Amino acid sequence: MSSDVLFLAHRIPFPPDRGDKIRSHHILKAIAELAPVHVGCLSESEEDTAHEDALSDVAASYWMPPRSTPLAVAGLQALLSGTPVSVTAFRESSLIRWVEQVIAAHQIETIYVFSGQMGQYIPDDFDGRVVLDLVDVDSAKFEAYADQCSGPKRWLYKREGRLLSQVEHQLVCRAQTTLLISDAEAKLLQSRVGEVGVIRAMGNGIDCQRYSPTVAHAVPSPFEGEGPHFVFTGQMDYPPNSDAVIRFAEDIFPAIRKESAKAQFHIVGRSPVSSVEKLARDGYVTVHGAVDDMLPFLAHADQIVVPLKIARGVQNKVLEAMSMARPVLLSPEAATGIAAKHAEHFVICETDEAFIEAALSLIDWPDDAAILGKNARKFVCDWMSWPAALSDLPELLDLPSDTRPALADEERNAA
Repeated sequence: MSSDVLFLAHRIPFPPDRGDKIRSHHILKAIAELAPVHVGCLSESEEDTAHEDALSDVAASYWMPPRSTPLAVAGLQALLSGTPVSVTAFRESSLIRWVEQVIAAHQIETIYVFSGQMGQYIPDDFDGRVVLDLVDVDSAKFEAYADQCSGPKRWLYKREGRLLSQVEHQLVCRAQTTLLISDAEAKLLQSRVGEVGVIRAMGNGIDCQRYSPTVAHAVPSPFEGEGPHFVFTGQMDYPPNSDAVIRFAEDIFPAIRKESAKAQFHIVGRSPVSSVEKLARDGYVTVHGAVDDMLPFLAHADQIVVPLKIARGVQNKVLEAMSMARPVLLSPEAATGIAAKHAEHFVICETDEAFIEAALSLIDWPDDAAILGKNARKFVCDWMSWPAALSDLPELLDLPSDTRPALADEERNAA
């Protein structure tokens, strides 16, 4: 009889419609196939509670209290207590009590902690296995934010990075295994915490059956006009994403339109900040905001652009576009953790000028764009499917492995 697993996540892993939820969703479902899993997470909106039934279908038991502390209040509490804001903001007393009750009532031998914010819920007296999934090195991300800011923001980001670095060190020492999304992130964390703990990579995957180019024949285009249509997808109140679309719209796209006057740029993703909304002008930049389904935008895009200057770990938006057989132009930062080849599976653009040159070349040579997309899909389906990405999970949890069906050849090779 398998022992139970306690899974702790800072957000409900449903629906898998943003980077952190995509990873936690697939890991949770994979664990549920191996053993009974009890889930503790936090809700942030009515939309989260609307997906409670999906959570109950997977979990042996669960507790999902609302994240009730406003960010401003959490910030003040963090300043007074000397703790990171991003940890204080996810602390809920009822979840602490529920974790203690679940461990007392069930044979919990492993706690899977998804994101550093949830490490605070590991009871001090728990003597079982702890698998810590940091995904990426948050402290380094806040340090990078600080380098791009000035004034009070710079001080706050530097403080957050410093305190999170201390938390990461403590959690690595506490866990039997610490997971990062890529080898690069694992090496970065190891360099920051020293020779402590077992730190390794467990990458993200892609659902090649959902993200299939055959979708293009089944859904109508969301675009108006001839195009070509350039698309960026992502959570648009996330600073690296908003900075990326501003960069593309202001520094790259005008030169593309000078040569291709009907080109359009589409920004797709929930919660666009005001600086992003202002980009919608003259009819050639469209800010779509939240959409019911991202697939039509990917299916009918001529090119996907990912000009991120700050990127931690593996970008799901890149994997999704590659699986849809779309040509992807991306920065070196956005290509991190994806062992694909430049000019064969995607095009890495180190400068604004490189983005402009690559975009115009693919417009002029559509057959090359189609080959690039087909190669991209084959690469991610062969090497970065979710079953491949999570193949070591049973060993990490010390649970019997299951048998998963292989991806059908026709889905892998669809173009």
